Amino acid sequence: MKKRGALEMKKVYIVSHSHWDREWYLPFEQHRMRLVQLIDDLLELFETDPDFDSFHLDGQTIILDDYLEVKPQNEWKLKKYIQEGKLKIGPFYILQDDFLISSEANVRNLLIGLEECKKWGSPVKLGYFPDTFGNMGQAPQILKQSGMEVAAFGRGVKPTGFNNIVIKDDHYSSPFSEMWWEGPDQSSVLGILFANWYSNGNEIPVDKAGARLFWDQKINDALQYASTDHLLFMNGCDHQPLQKDITKAIEVANELYPDITFIHSNFDEYMKALKQDIPDNLHTVKGELTSQETDGWYTLANTASSRVYLKQRNTDVSRLLENIAEPLATMAYNDKGEYPHEMFQFAWKQLMQNHPHDSICGCSVDAVHREMMTRFAKAEEVGKFIQSEALNKLAEQIDTSHFPDESHPFIVFNTAGSAKTGTVEIEVEWKRLPFSNGRPDELYRELKEEKLPAMKVIDEQGVEIPARMIHTDIRFDYDLPKDRFRQPFIGAYVLVELELDQMSPLSWKTYALIEGVPQQNKYVSIVQNNGRILENEYVKVQIESNGTLTILDKSTNSSYTNFLVFENTGDIGNEYIYKMPKGDEAILSSAGNAKVEIVSDVVSYGEVLIIQQMVIPESADESLLEEQKGLIEFRERNAGRSKKLKTLELKTKIRLERNSNQLLFETSFDNQMKDHRLRVLFPTGIHVAEHEADSIFEVVKRPNQVNTSWENPTNPQHQHAFVNLNDELRGVTVANYGLNEYEIIDDVIAVTLMRAVGELGDWGYFPTPEAQCLGEQIVKFAVGFHGSMDKLESYHAAINFQIPLSSVQTDIHQGDYPAEYEFIQLEGNAFRLTAFKQKENSNEIVLRGYNLTAEKQPLSVLYKGKCPKRGNLLEEIEKEVFDSKQITEEEICTFIWE
Repeated sequence: MKKRGALEMKKVYIVSHSHWDREWYLPFEQHRMRLVQLIDDLLELFETDPDFDSFHLDGQTIILDDYLEVKPQNEWKLKKYIQEGKLKIGPFYILQDDFLISSEANVRNLLIGLEECKKWGSPVKLGYFPDTFGNMGQAPQILKQSGMEVAAFGRGVKPTGFNNIVIKDDHYSSPFSEMWWEGPDQSSVLGILFANWYSNGNEIPVDKAGARLFWDQKINDALQYASTDHLLFMNGCDHQPLQKDITKAIEVANELYPDITFIHSNFDEYMKALKQDIPDNLHTVKGELTSQETDGWYTLANTASSRVYLKQRNTDVSRLLENIAEPLATMAYNDKGEYPHEMFQFAWKQLMQNHPHDSICGCSVDAVHREMMTRFAKAEEVGKFIQSEALNKLAEQIDTSHFPDESHPFIVFNTAGSAKTGTVEIEVEWKRLPFSNGRPDELYRELKEEKLPAMKVIDEQGVEIPARMIHTDIRFDYDLPKDRFRQPFIGAYVLVELELDQMSPLSWKTYALIEGVPQQNKYVSIVQNNGRILENEYVKVQIESNGTLTILDKSTNSSYTNFLVFENTGDIGNEYIYKMPKGDEAILSSAGNAKVEIVSDVVSYGEVLIIQQMVIPESADESLLEEQKGLIEFRERNAGRSKKLKTLELKTKIRLERNSNQLLFETSFDNQMKDHRLRVLFPTGIHVAEHEADSIFEVVKRPNQVNTSWENPTNPQHQHAFVNLNDELRGVTVANYGLNEYEIIDDVIAVTLMRAVGELGDWGYFPTPEAQCLGEQIVKFAVGFHGSMDKLESYHAAINFQIPLSSVQTDIHQGDYPAEYEFIQLEGNAFRLTAFKQKENSNEIVLRGYNLTAEKQPLSVLYKGKCPKRGNLLEEIEKEVFDSKQITEEEICTFIWE
């Protein structure tokens, strides 16, 4: 290979594209109308310029749907030019933020994208992540399992700052724009970094003088990083209109530089040439690419806490589709052709339309995120419908004939991938009076005046199960039979609370509510000392006068103090980046006193309410608005916090269940303050170099200390279900529900509960008053403890914190399934289930998950006593039988039963 930097034999590949954020600084429909204009221009250019090679449609197929909703008459033109290779599509459905969506959402984005590509032509086999806010560590394994060998990305290795300007930095993870990217399982792909951004070939001049200035600079920039003679230039940028004279500009460049070959090209051609000339001295980057070796300001990780309400809704819908509706439907329709494939795909598409990086990250204008809430609601309603249908279908197949005639059977399902312990509430219909029996108002009055008897819960052997009747209700309801008109009635309902211990994964148990006086079981109270102490056989929690917790983990005899401190600071940053005002000091809830009230003290759990008040500034001072309007870069702002103060009242419910060492928290508050951040702090006393967090298909280990080049005073990180600090003797796992940002500060786990800001940020001033998150807020989190041998149990408990049990009432009938049943026999403590579903357009059963550890681990997976076959992430069978009984380190596994 020639010496790097020489011009001889260089070949410049110019790829036309437009990075298309569906919604960002303009609402979706505004961007869509510009998209229509872009594609109309493309179709015209394809017809008029035979030298125009192709256009890269940003790696996402949804653009085709967006265009055709406006101009369906041009579908044949799109198909024609895709099949001719003029329009390059796929492989993804949307360009996601991979850290803020679930493991399965990352896979479904690929599966649905490739399925969409089949309708049109062949996809570009490139892991295309041009603007993702950092890149997940398991991307190499995901791509390899999907038949892709190359990834192209813009962030994560080299710093990119305000208005996407590439920042010069000596601390650069690779000296080349090409590198090997290795995942935690040692899968490796070729990585292509847009070292000078994906606009390095944008708006190429046609006049010779301008072209000379342009190319002298641009080629020099590319040669600083290129490892081969093949130089990639991206002709486009964000929402960039088509350069219609690009082929003329290329002619001019070839005239000016006879020693360089300029061609209008595409990624397929470029990747083929690049692979043939890869040098031996490429560097290898490993795992997550999150700009760890930069100054830390533009990692954009604080998007994990921007508009937390979006993250909470995303968790709602993701868990419903992945962990509830799909497993229930798979069990209900396992040997029938009734699985609702099309309904699931519709719901997934609605959900994934919220997953682009400027959408789920919460870094767009307010109108964008209002529309997102509608999409979440649509996907959720489809998921609820599928869940209800599947529950009823399953109930028909489960034998309840052993229960007494006058009983009211109901079935509880654990659709999680590990055993679940905890309380569940089931509403049981005790009696109904159909409208055909009389006037509705008289029926309502009749049931209202009827005294309900004492009740108890039994299992199928007739053994009483400890339960509590906590509420009754008389109300209107209705059935929608599939074979006749709607059936309205007035019903009497009983809310039953049941305690379940170690309910197996993917299983169900059947119970019945019957008339009878329940046994009065004696128990040791969990709540003591007027609510100031919660204690079971695993932990003892003392609530101090300032609202902090002192906790004894009895299994390790470890004490933890000053738990549950709420911290408030100012935030003069934006939707992307947190910035504490100069001279600001954190305000802590522990500086005041706390009231404690007992909420519940029953057999299965104790619950108390802590009420605290924090006096904090009502906003930033008036200078912040001027700095925002004047486009003062956030690091240079001098705004402080207002002198006007308001009271922020925090109400935190703490629940300790009898059979658990996990504390459950729910904090509510009415946010009427602006420009601030609220976190909860857990000082663990565990001083170690690394911590672990739940990420995409891995429990990732991250260093607690920043790189020497890091300047940002904070070190925000992404999480999904949990973050953990542990040493050789003990550990603390903090679980969350839709709270995706945390920071490790020495021995402290800090979880962001809310960040309130007033502008989008980036390349201009875009006010976002709704990002201040004014109004009632409710956040949920949990804390568990473990010793040296039970860390994985702690992780599963944290994962299950996000997955509720499901239930359905039924009648007495015979069925093919027993009243208590494990649908899948799943044994392997290191295995985390991410999907239990049917394969697309097939009734084959698919079970997917991954190894939580970096070691080989035992695993047994059986369905009706049969071993599955091994598949890849495209759900194609690769091995006929899985009989090794183990999974390798950090491995993503897909099992298939035909």
